[in-house]
Amino acid sequence: MSELARVWARVRANLRRSAGARVFDQWLAPIALADGEDTLDVRLTLPSAFMTNWVKSHYADRLLYEFRAELPGVRSVAIDTVARAAAPMVLAAPVAAEPPAAPMVARTEANAARRAERPSLDPRLTFDRFVVDASNMVALNAAQALAAPGPVRFSPLFIHGSTGQGKTHLMNAIAHRFISDHPQARVMLMSAERFMFEFVAAMRARDTFAFKAKLRGCDLLLIDDLQFIAGKDVTQDEFFHTVNEIMAAGKRLVIAADRAPQTLDGIEARILNRLGSGLVVDIRPSSPELRRTVLARRVAEMPDVRVPAAVLDLLSERITSSIRELEGALTRVTAYAMLTGQVIDLDFATQTLGDMLRGHQRRVTIDQIQKLVCEHFELKPLDLLSARRARAVARPRQIAMYLAKRLTTRSLPEIGRKFGGRDHSTVIHAVRRIEELRDSDREVDQAVHVLMGRLEA
Repeated sequence: MSELARVWARVRANLRRSAGARVFDQWLAPIALADGEDTLDVRLTLPSAFMTNWVKSHYADRLLYEFRAELPGVRSVAIDTVARAAAPMVLAAPVAAEPPAAPMVARTEANAARRAERPSLDPRLTFDRFVVDASNMVALNAAQALAAPGPVRFSPLFIHGSTGQGKTHLMNAIAHRFISDHPQARVMLMSAERFMFEFVAAMRARDTFAFKAKLRGCDLLLIDDLQFIAGKDVTQDEFFHTVNEIMAAGKRLVIAADRAPQTLDGIEARILNRLGSGLVVDIRPSSPELRRTVLARRVAEMPDVRVPAAVLDLLSERITSSIRELEGALTRVTAYAMLTGQVIDLDFATQTLGDMLRGHQRRVTIDQIQKLVCEHFELKPLDLLSARRARAVARPRQIAMYLAKRLTTRSLPEIGRKFGGRDHSTVIHAVRRIEELRDSDREVDQAVHVLMGRLEA
């Protein structure tokens, strides 16, 4: 029997003890070890997609945990659906009956002592890729300080902010940096919902000691979305004791939520007091400049894709609720362009993101745009509607059309009608001309920037 097969046999025995005979026989016993000797990326198989999905949902982390307990160098455990007759498998050794060895507590302590837990981190979410400005600078500096080597300067670190503003990014970045500096450290990143699920599963399996040892033995523990355990009294009790143990041991603890501790409803006061005793930092809503910088960096990472500045401006100005949604919009535009073979421009982006842009549309009207443009360039409202072609009038008129296209959902013919009954082709020409001038004429670009700022306000 190969080394990996012997490890798999021990993992199965551990799973039988922790999951219980009923769950093991129904869901885990059919798992087979795929043929191969790769001890870094383990591949397991199941005979049906239904069973594969269930095991992935309920036991993926546990399987990785058990393999790493036996082979700390394991990087991943993949679970695939493979018909047994279609591919030869290495049959695991039968699960031996549990020997009358040392008590369960002693065995668990021995296992926990040699486990270097590694969370499933997103390789993209590092400090290097975190875009910073005044809205998140304090949170970034606090995260870097907590991850730095040396004595723990503060713990816990509590990060709060609305969805999609960078909390999960910072937590992954902390874990990446800490693991890089402390290769043997025990690190765990999990959501509060996952914390609750694993704790309940451990109680049902009568194996809470292993759960406690796994979390409280961490050198760095990160819990995301704390708000999800609101009202879960039993889970909160265990969470409180876990926080106490981590803090008493002088270990690092990071908690994230969508609100500040004092505003979290349904969370016990004793937990909030503990969390509030550390450093509490917030991530405020992103500024247009930050959103624009995020997009520019993401485009720079796609050397084969060209996205005009006007499109980046459109996205950063219209999609304001979430950095995550902003990046998703950019991905959608670039993917659609690749799939259709079309060139990315303002019209293409507007058509591709129609529903998304309408959902974020501010209540800006063409009348407001015309009024502000006239004030800025010291013109009369009738000048924008007239047939005058002098540059002192034509350029502001083009800027107003450009803004109407960018900031409203009006169609090109509707915009043309609001500017003295002009044809839609005139509006297209105006939009394209201003797009070109923003790259070459500083005065035009500055005027557009100022007007957009006033319209946003």
